[in-house]
Amino acid sequence: MIGNRLKRSREALGLSLRDLEAAIHGQVSAQAIGKYERNEMMPSSTVLLTLAKVLRVSPEFLLSEREIELTGVDFRKAPHAGAKEERAVEAAILDQVERYLELEELFPGLDEAWVAPGAMEFEIHRIEDAELAADALRQLWSLGIDPIPIMAELLEDKGVKVIALDLPIAVSGSKAFVTRPERGDVPVIVVNQHHNGERQRFTLAHELAHLVLRFSGLSEADQEKAADRFAGSFLMAKDMVLRLLGHHRTSISLGELAELKKIFKVSVASLVVRCSQLGVLTKAAYGRLWVQIRGLGWNGPASTEPYQLPAEVPLRMERMCLRAVAESVISEAKAAELLNISVRELDRRLMGQIA
Repeated sequence: MIGNRLKRSREALGLSLRDLEAAIHGQVSAQAIGKYERNEMMPSSTVLLTLAKVLRVSPEFLLSEREIELTGVDFRKAPHAGAKEERAVEAAILDQVERYLELEELFPGLDEAWVAPGAMEFEIHRIEDAELAADALRQLWSLGIDPIPIMAELLEDKGVKVIALDLPIAVSGSKAFVTRPERGDVPVIVVNQHHNGERQRFTLAHELAHLVLRFSGLSEADQEKAADRFAGSFLMAKDMVLRLLGHHRTSISLGELAELKKIFKVSVASLVVRCSQLGVLTKAAYGRLWVQIRGLGWNGPASTEPYQLPAEVPLRMERMCLRAVAESVISEAKAAELLNISVRELDRRLMGQIA
């Protein structure tokens, strides 16, 4: 039955039932589409093809019996959007993850199952405990103290699906789980595709905290502060920060911080906060730097600070698609459908042409 998939695909595009009726030029009524979604009726083959084309999915997708659901959606900042917009985001997450899972099924054993750490270090009773948890995860994943080159790549290697979506500007990201009957849940982290790389990297680390930390007795506000502390600690390992800046500074120039930004791949503001957390900066030095950062507008989403980082674009799914085409596992048309791009665009990528 196509009900759930039809509704999800419609909501992923932000369409109402009447919007969809108009998009298919009244081929069937909104009432009929509603009956399809409630599995009270099945569309004819002609209507099915029309619906699939308008909704930018294949008829096979609408007819698929794969069962997945989205649970635990937790936006980092409450979106200034209505229920319709929220449903559209959730539907888009499910749609993209399902494409991802369908592709992984073509390469059994290639996908990495997510394993949540169970050590006591991940029990968080105080905000400061997040520092030890970040160190523990670096040790568990054998990361050492070096900065992490690409956060999205690291997370996908560990079984987390990373998705960049068109979100309201006030929403940094979200974590969620896709549940599959008789199979393990798949963790998902969503980032705002409009945010700069600095903010996306911090969002990925923050949402990772919500996947690995187990909060005990902390208010929701303190849980968010602990997740921020984890993110800063994970992106900027204490020993590396102290090695490069020293243990105690009464003054640090914005120029020095901008150079260090190239190494840690974080914003200048995040570096200043991290230095304060580790006691590298005096309160006076911290205050002076924040006055300068605010004056330059470097503490907001429209920051024009130097050495801006590129977006954290998840690429694992695309690599798998290109491999599947090269090994004749799937057709170019199927690969384009899974990536939600045109066959022409797929051909461009197969030829290594970068926009």
